[in-house]
Amino acid sequence: MNILITGAKGFIGKNLVIALENIRDGKDKTTALTDALNIFAFDVDTPADLLDGYCKHADAVVHLAGVNRPQNTEEFMQGNRDFTETLLATLKKYGNTCPVFVSSSTQAALDNPYGQSKKAGEDLLRAYAAGTGAKVVIYRFTNVFGKWCRPNYNSVVATFCHNIANDLPIQINDENILLKLIYVDDVVSELIRALCGNETVDGAFGVVSPVHEVTLGQLANLLYSFRDSRKTLSVPQLDDPFVKKLHATYLSYLPTDAFAYPLKMNCDVRGSFTEIIRTPERGQFSVNISKPGITKGNHWHNTKNEKFLVVAGKGVIRFRHPESDEVYSYFVSGENLEVVDIPTGYTHNIENLGDTDMVTFMWCNECFDPNKPDTYFLEV
Repeated sequence: MNILITGAKGFIGKNLVIALENIRDGKDKTTALTDALNIFAFDVDTPADLLDGYCKHADAVVHLAGVNRPQNTEEFMQGNRDFTETLLATLKKYGNTCPVFVSSSTQAALDNPYGQSKKAGEDLLRAYAAGTGAKVVIYRFTNVFGKWCRPNYNSVVATFCHNIANDLPIQINDENILLKLIYVDDVVSELIRALCGNETVDGAFGVVSPVHEVTLGQLANLLYSFRDSRKTLSVPQLDDPFVKKLHATYLSYLPTDAFAYPLKMNCDVRGSFTEIIRTPERGQFSVNISKPGITKGNHWHNTKNEKFLVVAGKGVIRFRHPESDEVYSYFVSGENLEVVDIPTGYTHNIENLGDTDMVTFMWCNECFDPNKPDTYFLEV
């Protein structure tokens, strides 16, 4: 299957090309698009004469090329109408009536130079479909966000992500402005479905869902919370689809020299204890380092429960019911990864039996609260 993609180096184009390359190379086997793929990537710097051969041999066209931030308003028509006319004329030249999937914009319904140029392109496409019988699906995209979108250009999400990740100011004139956003991976998924012949259409237009609605103020607050999570150790509410997508997008804008961030290590002669992640509903995750011969713990909990995983070194985790003298021992080692549950109502400790530091990952069902520690000292 030969797929011509115009605007292949743009935001959506880059994401689509790489997704199709992954399918072509067998890295993504989750799609019904199983035919051998040839990707004809066309952009503004592609030699113009290549378009002729691409249009002759294309089995499908994804037309993403367009202009939205020109030097002058005349370029709107040149980029959005005139190039569409050239593309369709070249397909006609070879009698190629393959399907054409087109990115338009919700601005096409508005009376402004950009919207007028997108509407003019749509009109050409509808006339082409009527005259040739070719399938044409027009998508009026609203604000698309995701990785690789250029900041300080035409996406408020990209601009806010870039500025906040780089500790630069953002400008909000009205925090109550409602944004309607679609995620680039959802766009790509829909375009791949369309290439498989399973496009989603509602009335006259193709549809990408879901559409996420958020105010400008809510968007900024979420992004600031992502930035501050390095200090609070919090994790976003990732069961919310929009928050999950926005968080992934934000991370893609981190400066390349700021992927890592320090944690506070609570150190003493016994070793160290360091919190990694804190969540209000899923507890906290920490790493404990014990020196050789050191025993930590000797306490029990009412409701607080934990999971221990020794990943380096060797040791023993001991348990005793407060009303019994019997001790239960679990020998643990980084050579045999095994999670040990720490049930409530049992006093417990962990001892390093090796000659090197013992490293233990520890999960607790609740974050530590010094005002309500639910921790009671009792020797095992």
